[in-house]
Amino acid sequence: MTQPQAAIEIENLSAGYDGIPVIENTSFTVYAGEIFIIIGGSGCGKSTLLKHMIGLLPPISGTILIQGENLATATLREKNQILQKIGVAFQSGALFGSMSVMENILLPLRTFTRLPESAIQDIARVKLQLVGLENAAYHMPAELSGGMKKRAALARAMALDPSIIFLDEPSAGLDPITSSELDSLIKDLAESLNITFVIVTHELASVEAISHRIILLEKAAKGIVATGTFEQLRQKHQPWYVHQFFNRVSDQADADKR
Repeated sequence: MTQPQAAIEIENLSAGYDGIPVIENTSFTVYAGEIFIIIGGSGCGKSTLLKHMIGLLPPISGTILIQGENLATATLREKNQILQKIGVAFQSGALFGSMSVMENILLPLRTFTRLPESAIQDIARVKLQLVGLENAAYHMPAELSGGMKKRAALARAMALDPSIIFLDEPSAGLDPITSSELDSLIKDLAESLNITFVIVTHELASVEAISHRIILLEKAAKGIVATGTFEQLRQKHQPWYVHQFFNRVSDQADADKR
């Protein structure tokens, strides 16, 4: 069987703030076309890892390869070229409130391409159609529901046709039905467009619904304590913390059984 192509390779990464690591000597690979989930308890370093993977923060040490190119050692020009291969949708959506949904999607196209305006408009309309927002193109962000804001942010993240998209807590603040609809959209986009998704979340229902592979971070370990599919990580033979996390078992519940 052919080994899948690596989209992202993290090698011996130590990451944190002011030289103090939150994550130490962490390595993993994200393969092209998969939905890869980063999960863990509060303070475990999920957001820190994401910020380093998208180039917002430099690593303390280690390597971050995006499609074989080293983000950690790239010059500013090289870094900008690498980052144009990825899209990011933040938890808040981060839409510009003074711009319509359409204008939010047009912005990266106008900034990073030299396409004629007619082509840019066509591309933006296609992205809105992909997320089911073609009828909300000229709405302002304040007029959108929480789910629509997430979809608009996803459309903007896809504007430059990235092969990798990072999502930060995409289901946060959504009701179960809207969250499920967003999960289905992410799965459809991954399959139809062969997009690699890297998703930071704490929503186990979404993890079970869409993930191909998961890494579980743990604060005390300063890194990964388990890797696998959802079904693998919820098995009883896993270390206690892993079993506890994926089966939503409290320490008190375990004590009561004893």
